[in-house]
Amino acid sequence: MLGSTHGTLTTTSRPARVVACGERPGLTVHGDAGATADLDAGGRPLTSTVPDLDRFFRPRTLAVIGAGDTEGRPGTRITRQLIGWADRVGARVLPVTPSRDSVFGLPCLPSVRELPEGIDVAALLIANPIPVIEELGPRKAGFAVVFASGFAETGPQGALAQDRLAAAARSAGVRLLGPNTNLNAFETFREDLHGPAIALITQSGHQGRPLFALQELGIRLSHWAPTGNEADLECADFLSYFATRPEVGAVAAYVEGLKDGRAFLLAADRAARHRVPVVAVKVGRTEAGARTAATHTGKLTGADAVVDAAMRQFGVVRVAGLDELQDTATLLARARPPRATGVAAYSISGGSGAHFADLATAAGLHLPTLSPEKQRELHQWIPDHLCVANPVDNGGHPVGDWRGRRIIDALLADPAIGVLVCPVSGPFPPLSDKLAQDLVDAAEQTDKPVCVVWGSPVGTEDAYRRTLLGSSRVITFRTVGNCVTALRAYFRHHRFAADYRSPFEDAPRTASPAAGKARALLRPGEQLSEHAAKQLLRTYGIRVPREQLVTSAAAAVRSAAQVGYPVVMKASAPRLAHKTELGLVRIGLTSASQVRDAYRDLTEIARCQEIPLDGVLVCQLIERGVEMTVGLSQDSLFGPTVTVGLGGVFVEVFRDTTVCVPPFGERQVRDALAELRGHALLTGARGAPPADMDALVETVLRIQRMALDLGDALAELDVNPLVVLERGQGAVALDALAYCG
Repeated sequence: MLGSTHGTLTTTSRPARVVACGERPGLTVHGDAGATADLDAGGRPLTSTVPDLDRFFRPRTLAVIGAGDTEGRPGTRITRQLIGWADRVGARVLPVTPSRDSVFGLPCLPSVRELPEGIDVAALLIANPIPVIEELGPRKAGFAVVFASGFAETGPQGALAQDRLAAAARSAGVRLLGPNTNLNAFETFREDLHGPAIALITQSGHQGRPLFALQELGIRLSHWAPTGNEADLECADFLSYFATRPEVGAVAAYVEGLKDGRAFLLAADRAARHRVPVVAVKVGRTEAGARTAATHTGKLTGADAVVDAAMRQFGVVRVAGLDELQDTATLLARARPPRATGVAAYSISGGSGAHFADLATAAGLHLPTLSPEKQRELHQWIPDHLCVANPVDNGGHPVGDWRGRRIIDALLADPAIGVLVCPVSGPFPPLSDKLAQDLVDAAEQTDKPVCVVWGSPVGTEDAYRRTLLGSSRVITFRTVGNCVTALRAYFRHHRFAADYRSPFEDAPRTASPAAGKARALLRPGEQLSEHAAKQLLRTYGIRVPREQLVTSAAAAVRSAAQVGYPVVMKASAPRLAHKTELGLVRIGLTSASQVRDAYRDLTEIARCQEIPLDGVLVCQLIERGVEMTVGLSQDSLFGPTVTVGLGGVFVEVFRDTTVCVPPFGERQVRDALAELRGHALLTGARGAPPADMDALVETVLRIQRMALDLGDALAELDVNPLVVLERGQGAVALDALAYCG
């Protein structure tokens, strides 16, 4: 982590009044509580603001700048679609084209200056939108949609043009969608579908097409926000808006690059507080993916581990691909909260049930063994030689008569079962027709999710197309893997939502008393010595070993007696890392003669390597405990981040670390630690006593406070190892490095 290149965090150097996410100069925009955003100790907003997107999605007036009706021209197709959309939402269309008297029978205005004041949405079908944006300001337009490309996605010159476009929109007081956006926001949504809807956010319109097609599977969609290059309106703005819409059951997002990490956190927090699930594909996991995303949208993708952490902390379900995005969002939108954690697998084939059980168990789903009483009940209708412990194998024939529904009802009635899953490897009419209908009928009578995996490669069967997809209660999948992924997300989301508390509520508004002392220790642009870095830790109440910095062999001997044998001795100097590899550490010294010799050896080695020392540290030796690492660094999108994981030599060998993105609380730290592969070392592996988890969590929280107080004045901090002692004995930072911004 140390020594890497990080972007600077600009939020800490802003003036006292910060323009919050979604807020525009000259506009008063409020969050849920109706108050403008307040700031944390680092000057970052603590509440999100939401633009009036009702005005965008349900406008009263729509101006089409550059409208046309000459067949064969791209603008004609766009004009026709915009007019059709306006008719559906009840908006008046005002075409603006200097060379035409009318377009599609609608009278044209010669210029933007002729528009009435208060236009809700202006669609710009022109190559150079900046002059028109400037003219929209006096007309008090609400939103402008820029379809034109050739901006940040093309490189540095395009990015400068996009900056000019965004500046023009700010000056005009107009909210801007695009540039490089498309017509997805103006699609035709089916109105014959019912139940909670999915709202879409996509930076790439083509990647949203498969999700829009969910309507053909009977799944209701309510909105589609194609954010394009996000010169102004971004993913976070639409997420904040969708989180408060009563018809939205889940938000599905395809994200290429986050424009503003803080804005995303605030939007995800709003969704979590409103219990609205958010499912996202975030590309850029690999170097190639990140490079492609940057050229497509002209934005930074951010360190993927930090994005993962941010999403985890605020309950955003991150999935790998569009197929998982569709299925997981559908389940989360439709299914009511679980009444139990158990999953029952019910099939007409032992193989289908076993396949599901293997994947589900590996994913951490709970498939409880059914009680003896429940198994006896099921054997009333299922032959005794078949297994009904869970998975339940009915042998096939019972689904063809009255027994099939009895079995389904009996499983749903079990208080240990929260979800029923029926994998169907392939159609076998007429039995599969009866099974599908029984599942649909049972789903209408229960508040427990009923899931079907329809494994037919054809998908044209009536049992699938009409019966299953015609139900707004049954959730139908095409693969077992996607079903398992969605169920895991379903249980995790509801566990998360059940006791979610916004970390922004407890984030400090002012700097701590330690901040002043800490800033006095920093040396801008320099690396601190270990001794100075430990002084920094002490100011925040983080425990370090008993130690003294000495400049002579005699002083080293006196210090060793005061610290208490055995001792550790280390060379200390600014810009000195990897002391062990340089031979500048001595461990386990037990006598004055050893201390005296060690001092001479360390100073001689430093002299030969031309390392100017500020002294030698004589330190208390701490031999037992779990070695962890805790670090602080600056992310270009999210600002300060805190990394924690296995420390000592393990940090580079196993790279078993996790990230927390401020603001976070105790629960978020414990959840992050539980994800470590080496978590068992903290809980007492192989008979070892449990480590002091409370002390480790408290240390991470104190380093977060340091990050919030100091901002980018502290570029990086590496505490390695932090030895976590037995429960109740605390944690001790044995070594530390700090780089000042």
